[in-house]
Amino acid sequence: MLDKIACTGWRVWLLTSLLFPLRSYAQTTKPADSRFTKVVLDDDLNEPMEVAVAPDGIVYYVERPGWVNRFDPAVGKRQRLAKLPVRFKGEDGLMGLALDPNFSQNRYVYLYFGDPKVVADTAYNVLARFVIGPDSLLQQTRRDLLRIPVVAEGVSHSGGSLAFDRRGNLYLSTGDNTNPFESDGYAPTDDRPGRQNFDAGRSAGNPADLRGKILRIRPVANGTYAIPEGNLFPPGTPGTKPEIYVMGCRNPYRIDIDPRTGVLYWGEVGPDAGRDSLGRGPRGHDEFNRAARAGNFGWPYFVGNSKPYHRFDFASKQSGTAYDPLAPVNESANNTGLRNLPPVQPALIWYPYDASPEFPALGTGGRNAIGGPVYYPPGNPSARQFPAYYEGAWFIADWMRNWIFTARVDSVGKLTRLEPFLPNETFSKPIDMTFGPEGALYLLEYGAYWRAKNTDARLVRIEYTEGNRTPIAKLTASRTVGAAPLRVQFSASDSFDYDGADSLTYRWQFTGQSLQATGKNPAFTFTKPGTYTVRLTVTDPSGSAATNRLTVRVGNEPPRVSIRLTPNRSFYFGEGPLPYRVHVTDREDGQLGKPISSRSVRVTQQYLPTGYDFAGLDAIGTVRSRGQMLMAQSDCGACHAPEKQSVGPSWQAISRRYDATTNASVVSQLGRKVINGGGGVWGREHVMSAHPQLSEADAGEMVRYILSLRDAPSPVAPQGALTVAKGSGRYLLTAEYTDKGGLTGRDVVLLRSPRVAAQEASASQGVASRNLSATEAVMAYNEPGAWLAFNGVDLSGIQSVTARLTSPGLRGQLELRLDSPTGQLVGVLPVQPGPPNQQMPIASLNPTAGVHNLYVVYKPIAGEIGIWRRLEVAWLEFGQSRNN
Repeated sequence: MLDKIACTGWRVWLLTSLLFPLRSYAQTTKPADSRFTKVVLDDDLNEPMEVAVAPDGIVYYVERPGWVNRFDPAVGKRQRLAKLPVRFKGEDGLMGLALDPNFSQNRYVYLYFGDPKVVADTAYNVLARFVIGPDSLLQQTRRDLLRIPVVAEGVSHSGGSLAFDRRGNLYLSTGDNTNPFESDGYAPTDDRPGRQNFDAGRSAGNPADLRGKILRIRPVANGTYAIPEGNLFPPGTPGTKPEIYVMGCRNPYRIDIDPRTGVLYWGEVGPDAGRDSLGRGPRGHDEFNRAARAGNFGWPYFVGNSKPYHRFDFASKQSGTAYDPLAPVNESANNTGLRNLPPVQPALIWYPYDASPEFPALGTGGRNAIGGPVYYPPGNPSARQFPAYYEGAWFIADWMRNWIFTARVDSVGKLTRLEPFLPNETFSKPIDMTFGPEGALYLLEYGAYWRAKNTDARLVRIEYTEGNRTPIAKLTASRTVGAAPLRVQFSASDSFDYDGADSLTYRWQFTGQSLQATGKNPAFTFTKPGTYTVRLTVTDPSGSAATNRLTVRVGNEPPRVSIRLTPNRSFYFGEGPLPYRVHVTDREDGQLGKPISSRSVRVTQQYLPTGYDFAGLDAIGTVRSRGQMLMAQSDCGACHAPEKQSVGPSWQAISRRYDATTNASVVSQLGRKVINGGGGVWGREHVMSAHPQLSEADAGEMVRYILSLRDAPSPVAPQGALTVAKGSGRYLLTAEYTDKGGLTGRDVVLLRSPRVAAQEASASQGVASRNLSATEAVMAYNEPGAWLAFNGVDLSGIQSVTARLTSPGLRGQLELRLDSPTGQLVGVLPVQPGPPNQQMPIASLNPTAGVHNLYVVYKPIAGEIGIWRRLEVAWLEFGQSRNN
């Protein structure tokens, strides 16, 4: 009998292992990133804020200007439910959204927003319940549960996140509603008369105020609420508010509840000091927090893992003793509640601008902690659900650093693991996320700039594929704008399958929902004007499919703009004027002068000194300096835009305020400001983040780039002469015309000295760079057939090429070939043994017109080339005569 039981048990184990091998494996092994797919659901959003998914899979999400939206995945289209009147100012607007736990029956939705009615200096942020009808938000059903008085001007931090727990309790986060700009990035506790708005002791540290808190209430059917047991202060406690579950918050921006344990999780946006101060307290930290019970999390007297600030007299600038986390006291003259506060609970995770000693994986730079959901498998057969590996994992994000991590805790709430989620995926300012009933992750991406309608703002779904992976659908188009009839060549050639399927099928929809083409590279003609969403669906042999889309606009032909220069579009020779002429033709508007006015054509010239990334020149005429490249790698773009105000002033506005040419200390002064952070200079309600990870040299390069923007390109006439002089810099000539339909055509010419350093080659093979000094380098050929390539060279009028090279013991030739290492031979540079830097052979060039990629290929004749005997080239010079 025992043998029979043992045999039966073994069979059950074997059967289970065979049926569910991947799920069991996934519980202990991190799944490959390639098994996750990011699907864009809605890419036309204006400051998306919070998202929730109903039990039937329909997605609800809000935008700060007041839009309430619904997306039905079965239909694949967004529906606007309402434009709610809101106070759209500062950080306020439509901030939070939560669906009632019984949403399927009662259709209740809870919204948190700024009431547009302001009385004197008192505004209200409102938590209200609405009913969602078949096609709209029924605004007449509004029931206000909470009206929280706030200061309307000159302050920051609104919070505004909503979440329900499994018992039907509704949580609401509120910010401290305080101005942080005159406390040097440390604790804002200025309680002098008239300085109330600079004192978070009146709000976050005040048990009798609802700001700077996470509130917990239980909504009831009549539109009011009850106080659940277990909040921080029992009802009737003098000097307190019974709605408070957590106090001591600065800006708890996104909250969530563990659906199994009921534990509250949130991200906390912290203060801005870049360095610790002996007299003030710790540098700024953002936090990820966990509250298994009601508590005080310390702000404005503590930050991070209960690091204490010091008492500070803002009038005398004298520091006092540090606050005690075990017995904190609110001594503010603006405190209307209890003085003796509950002991402080530390953060689960805390990190500064610089690398965190405790959590170095979180990186460096600006900070904006975003709390997310805790995942549990949904218990249904959905093919999109995340694997069991992530069971119990808390998903967190940082809006500034564009990452998502997962955090795990043990049974007593101690952090046990912190690891990146899809580290190679691009996230554009993740601002909220939640899991749907099928176990997929829904994510709102805010987009590049704060307080802007960003083109990269979107609602996406991240789904997991077990077993056979979903293919990746990618499509390109020969044209996306033009007049009707518009013929477009499409391609799905970049689509691929992680599992190596070589028989993908392709389905194309060009103008609607019906199938209109198959195959990898179809062409389609749009016969009528309009905006079309082209959809490509790629399916692998097992039936797994992925869809991607792009927009084609038909109705207006883009203008054609060209700059005609004689004799060459790549080089300037000597000094003196260089004639040019701009030509513009547009199918609808005509030609330049017939009747397009020269005043509507923008032509500019600009001299660019050394220090720019000329290889990055694009069709818009963009070249990047080292400072610009450093800024592109930083978080500066989150708060500043080139020409328009965002959170901070535009780069152009900064460049106009400061003049580095008359005061050399400006660069040093502003560089220190970039490193240390701070605010108040521009009178705005946000502090610039500190960047302690930057060196003074790099910060100076960034400042020089910003200040250089005051030297904008000079406008010139569509026909004239470009004045050039010998030098190492380059001349940039651009022309552009925007037609009456809003489409822009442009042409760009970048002229450089005819002497080109070999290290400026666009590509190479078998060649290495060798530094001769701190400022001089050569390119060393190491093998037969090695080559350098110089892309986009106009060879019109070029009759010779001279090189400066060194070739000890080598005899051969450098062949000049067009467009590939084996392309048409147009010239030969002889290579002879000789002393260092003494050879300057000249190659006569066959007459060649137009722009080509020029390959310089080594062909040996005698002497073995290698790492110990190399051909070194310092530069090439292009000439207009045979003897150069």
